Amino acid sequence: MLSSFNEWLWQERFWLPPNVSWAHLEDRDGLVFAHPRDLLVALPLALVLLTMRIAFERFVGLPLSQFLGVRDKTRRPVKPNSTLERYFLKKGQSPKEPQLALLATQCGLTLRQTQRWFRRRRNQDRPYLTKKFCEASWRFVFYLCSFAGGFSVLYHESWLWTVTMCWDSYPNQTMKPALYWWYLLELSFYISLLITLPFDVKRKDFMEQVVHHFVTITLITFSYSANLLRIGSLVLLLHDSADFLLEACKMFNYTPFRTACNVLFIIFSLVFFYTRLVLFPTQILHTTYYDSIREWSPFFGYYFFNTLLMLLQLLHVFWACLILRMLFSFVKKGQMEKDVRSDVEESDSSEEEAAESHECPQLKNGAARGHGAAPIDGPRSRVAGRLVNGHTSAT
Repeated sequence: MLSSFNEWLWQERFWLPPNVSWAHLEDRDGLVFAHPRDLLVALPLALVLLTMRIAFERFVGLPLSQFLGVRDKTRRPVKPNSTLERYFLKKGQSPKEPQLALLATQCGLTLRQTQRWFRRRRNQDRPYLTKKFCEASWRFVFYLCSFAGGFSVLYHESWLWTVTMCWDSYPNQTMKPALYWWYLLELSFYISLLITLPFDVKRKDFMEQVVHHFVTITLITFSYSANLLRIGSLVLLLHDSADFLLEACKMFNYTPFRTACNVLFIIFSLVFFYTRLVLFPTQILHTTYYDSIREWSPFFGYYFFNTLLMLLQLLHVFWACLILRMLFSFVKKGQMEKDVRSDVEESDSSEEEAAESHECPQLKNGAARGHGAAPIDGPRSRVAGRLVNGHTSAT
């Protein structure tokens, strides 16, 4: 059965233009072409990258976070309570006030004590800033090296400057070793991201990140197997140009350097909008839809490849909306105060403010006149707005 599936999967009509066979892409006379079997090396290479990441985060990322002043907030542990823990794990982490009152009665606690327990329990599951910093620093180093390496590989290639050259003599296009290793490294990296996604910091766009990683891996695999390396390399380079700026912004987001974070966010936003919303549709999508079939009639690979690129563009639009929200907040308030994709750690002072909102008006009025405890101001958030994965990734 496996051999039958393998034979069906690699039918030439799925991958190559009409009247082109795999025999046309066999190495000959010193010319090297892309072969699908070459991608198997990406699996062990992904494990190597995972090992490198663990070592980097421990011996480079963590000391760097301490040097830049990243400090984890001290969290008060919750008192063990089997009833509240069972509810927290099975029914929800943020029960409504009627359910809080019922739980308080069952446990012999006050409403405020029950609220405090759930707040502190939620904080226990939130990742520390140092963990976020280490993850961002690893991705920053990779994306920066990948962008620099990819640009050096493509700098002397004609299709970097004239996109229509991606289809010159297609599919009989040879492959240089440098392009192969860069392509393979990108694929391995996204496989490693997909493996660690359940263990990394989870944000509200978790499902979008999963879709992005699957689409990216499929795009890289298909473009390599169908010898679409030229247009595929442009897609990778275009995404890496903004991704390393995003990760740098995240890194400074967790440090006291607010100005650097804000400046990087503005630069990242401009690069993102230009590359993902201008260059990608007008250059990449346009050439894959029109220029790619000037000499060939449409075939399955043409529709499949363009569908994946359109899915990627939809993710670009989704993340662009998040960036616009952050920019609007920045223009309105002069600083980014929260992460639109992540939950902000709750403090005891915010807990007290929430509890005060449930008190009767007479008590609140009395406090305002000085007959009660002075109101407690919640600490102003020091972290700047931060985004994405995936990749923006886009990538």
